[in-house]
Amino acid sequence: MSKNILLMLVISCTLSLGAQTITNYTTADGLVSNFVECIAVDINDNIWFGTSNGAQMFDGINWISYNTSSYPLMPSDNIKVISAMSNGDVWIGTDFGASRFDGVDWTTYTTTTMQSIPLISNQIKSIDEDPSTGIVWIGTNLGVTPLDVSGVTNSLSIGSPDLHWSGVNATSFDSNGDIWFSSPLGGITHYDGVDYTTYDTSTGLLSQYATDLIVDNQDNKWAGTASGISVLDVLNSSFTQHTRMYIMPPPDTLNPVVDIAMDSWGRIWTSIYVGYLAEGAVAYWDGSIWEDFDVIDGLAGPNVKGLAIDSENNVWVATSTGVSKISAIPSFINEPELPEVTIFPVPSNDIIYLSNKAENIRGILIYNNLGALIYANDKPQQQYSIDVSSLEKGVYFMNINFVDEIISKKIIIN
Repeated sequence: MSKNILLMLVISCTLSLGAQTITNYTTADGLVSNFVECIAVDINDNIWFGTSNGAQMFDGINWISYNTSSYPLMPSDNIKVISAMSNGDVWIGTDFGASRFDGVDWTTYTTTTMQSIPLISNQIKSIDEDPSTGIVWIGTNLGVTPLDVSGVTNSLSIGSPDLHWSGVNATSFDSNGDIWFSSPLGGITHYDGVDYTTYDTSTGLLSQYATDLIVDNQDNKWAGTASGISVLDVLNSSFTQHTRMYIMPPPDTLNPVVDIAMDSWGRIWTSIYVGYLAEGAVAYWDGSIWEDFDVIDGLAGPNVKGLAIDSENNVWVATSTGVSKISAIPSFINEPELPEVTIFPVPSNDIIYLSNKAENIRGILIYNNLGALIYANDKPQQQYSIDVSSLEKGVYFMNINFVDEIISKKIIIN
């Protein structure tokens, strides 16, 4: 074992917390800076950090730094966003554009880039991948630009008036392929391929300031805001509110959300920071209650900047005073397996076929986008053929009824 490895093991602060431990890393262990702005985990479980001194990768033993001195194609050393993709690429976002690392060098994308369509703005707020297409969505202070690095399906940027003028803090995708955006001052916006629909305080969102957004395994939309988390249900009809994920002494109950992530068990993790109190923590939802971790439990610091989860469900937390690794917490919640429903073709203009291999469907209901019922079939069977030729073009919602649950799917009539 090398002296460097021994030194890292000695200096790293490890605190036991029952079934799991919190291990802290600082500049003494190899971090290029204790102030870590953002964090990500790549497909090989390497941990990536964004700092004001560039990006850094930690493979569990070695620390590798990336900055403009060594890699002049990077747009800036001041990293605001870092994100890892399913193909192994790692992206960074700065105030001067976004850049992609392919394992060898960096390729930068800006408002004047020539290798793809130009970004809508160089001030990067988020970088998210569409898991079904691999397209990378670059959120900025003016809107969002979808990038296909293969150059096959690039499309134009989206900004105001389709999206709020304050920009895009996060982009997420539901099982229908619909796209969801969060905006700094405009709540969240749903794009179904035809229309843009905004959800804000007038429709139940806790705050106009939407900081992050993810879609869970049941198509619930978890929107982080300046006042907590609002969860929009699968039918996009009602919100469930979480305002005290991190319990603080009264009268201080405000829980501004910084980041949201989901582990492989489907549990939602969030980071919270209350600036005027200099108090922050990480918390996770176990399905019934929130459990939190703060500096008293061993977290590296209260100013939590972000979090990421590796393949073993270890949670990595970026703070302004170092990085914490919360070892995996076993889950005792078994998520039900959803029936494997096949619907094709979508879009359609004549017949839609629907089937389910495992069990009989109890019935089908189809609603238009105003919520009016336009089709019903309560005959239990495994396969259906539905004539939609008389329906007007647009987006419809199909409720597929089983004995113990209802699955909602979007269909498009063209």
